[in-house]
Amino acid sequence: MFSRRLPWSLLITFGLMTVLVVIGALFTEPFGRAVSQVQALIVSTFGWFYVLAAVFFLVFVLWLMFSRHGDIRLGRDDESPEYGFFTWFAMLFSAGMGIGLIFYSVAEPISHFADPPRAEAESLDAAADAMVITFFHWGLHAWAIYVIVGLSLAYFAFRHNLPLTIRSALYPILGERVHGPLGGFVDMLAVFGTIFGLATSLGLGAMQFNAGLDHLGLAGISVTNQILLIAVITLAATISAASGLNRGIRRLSQLNVVLALGLLLVVFFGGPTLFLLSTYVQNIGGYAASLIELSFNTDAYIGTEWQEAWTMFYWGWWISWSPFVGMFIARVSRGRTIREFIAGVLLAPSLLIFFWMVVFGNTAIHMELAGNGGLVEAVREDISTVIFVMLQELPLAMLTTLVALVVIAVFFVTSADSGSLVVNILTAGGDPDPPMYRRALGAVMIGAVAAVLLLTGGLAALQTAAITTAMPFSIVMLLICFSLFKSLRGERVIRLGSEGPAQVSDAGDRASRPLASVPLAGATPPGGYTGGVPLPLAAAERHEDWRKRLKTVIWGYERFNRLAAEQQARIRPIIQNYLNETVQPAFEQIVTELEQYDRQATIDQEIDRACLTVWRGDEAEFSFTIHGLVREPVSFALTEIVSRPEDVQPRAEILLSTGRVGDWALEDLDADQIFDQFVAAYAQWMGW
Repeated sequence: MFSRRLPWSLLITFGLMTVLVVIGALFTEPFGRAVSQVQALIVSTFGWFYVLAAVFFLVFVLWLMFSRHGDIRLGRDDESPEYGFFTWFAMLFSAGMGIGLIFYSVAEPISHFADPPRAEAESLDAAADAMVITFFHWGLHAWAIYVIVGLSLAYFAFRHNLPLTIRSALYPILGERVHGPLGGFVDMLAVFGTIFGLATSLGLGAMQFNAGLDHLGLAGISVTNQILLIAVITLAATISAASGLNRGIRRLSQLNVVLALGLLLVVFFGGPTLFLLSTYVQNIGGYAASLIELSFNTDAYIGTEWQEAWTMFYWGWWISWSPFVGMFIARVSRGRTIREFIAGVLLAPSLLIFFWMVVFGNTAIHMELAGNGGLVEAVREDISTVIFVMLQELPLAMLTTLVALVVIAVFFVTSADSGSLVVNILTAGGDPDPPMYRRALGAVMIGAVAAVLLLTGGLAALQTAAITTAMPFSIVMLLICFSLFKSLRGERVIRLGSEGPAQVSDAGDRASRPLASVPLAGATPPGGYTGGVPLPLAAAERHEDWRKRLKTVIWGYERFNRLAAEQQARIRPIIQNYLNETVQPAFEQIVTELEQYDRQATIDQEIDRACLTVWRGDEAEFSFTIHGLVREPVSFALTEIVSRPEDVQPRAEILLSTGRVGDWALEDLDADQIFDQFVAAYAQWMGW
């Protein structure tokens, strides 16, 4: 379906980035001064806008969560979630894990402790305030920004079968123009933000990795060494992207999450454990109490220097990162309701990240309050070294330092690799499988931008890049909110009468109409939408460029059918063999046993499912269905947005008349497990 040629948007984006890199490399000092002036202009002129935008995003997603739209499913109305809650929460946490969390987990609390905006420096009030401010920067506002992009991508992709790109989220506003230059421009803004957001992370990672090497006595701290590190890591990411080593990178990233959690536990049990548990509870209370005040704070009376270095930087960084993280959380959230999606993405990662910040940040603050830390001096001298200074005071210092370096390095590689994939998807109109050379080119570009930013200003330049590129995309995000609201108001809601579904009402104007006149979310209406109601077109748009729309429809169905055929050819025989050899014999034994208690039962088997029905006379009393399906593999990194067919594995789910019970790998749902699940479900039914 997708062209293998370089898309024009990718050429323009990489062309502009190349010019920027060359100018930055050749004219380092003038470029650095220009970057500083741009940041000062944006913060002084539009600081209030960033503050209001972040507040609006949080309020908007909370309203969506508690509104009637929260029941709408990200997919077909009858679609079940791809992953269970525990796995889903783990992947949401992994989306928030990264270089930034390692870099700032000690650096930010100690920085606020040493130079607090609202308390006396290095006091007990400063200690409490430092953690509240850190929670503010890493909490609900950050994840609300990710929710906006992730929810819109999931909604329009899974419910309306539009490409997994930012432009799709503006379909209710732009109509078919999303497929033209205007839609391409929107995706380009997202690409610029993604590249600079990732470059910021890679720059921070290079600074901290260099600090770790210096702490071990292996290399001194210098911009040259940091750029060399970026070159080496970018080369590794480029090799990964060009060679298709995605499975290995994915497994490495999963191991990396385990190492990061292991590092967390070592610090938790090696530090002041009871103090950490107590401060975790207190810090959450302090954060909740200060949330409104901090949310609207612009430092209007004291100047914006602190705001520029911290809050503005974070809001810009999160907005820049939102296409990257949003695509990941959308990808793993198919089948969730909007309410589940928002509650899960807002709360679960925030609470886990709060715990991470407490373990590292409050351990560091406890050392300073006890007078044996030396961390304030370290953060003033070089902010990237402070975590290693803290680890040096804990048990297993050498081991934890090495683990921290490994974690940073792997996050470095996977971020560059998966970031290049996201950039290519956005610039290729949603192509989920761009050629390897394009992904390699994207990794090189992200690394080059990170190197130039370090060369021209270090941490200040990285902060400026995030703040600057986030400005235009924040406007796009506001339009996305309006677009999502407009589309949700047009959702059709089934009204159940005494005889079943009798009519459908429009959620926007409440005008009832006959059921047969409106395509429901479970149907497959014409126009290319396989998962939801076609978005309405204005009269003029219905006749605009109909050939392009027809081409999109045909290509979309061709690609869908091709991928479906590939999966079915491999998976269907496995599922049929499982139904014939495991499920059918187990069901026959259950039927025989039921007959001894004067219960009649029948077995109906189709291509992908087998249903056991218990009868009471002529009435079906109870049904127990085992349905074969596919689930894509759990991944804790964005190295693969769309899994390859050979990675997709068959599973089986149990369906009752009251809903879905769960799903298992085929080898786990054996005959004994089927017997146990049937007896448990039938016992519950008999109890009712």
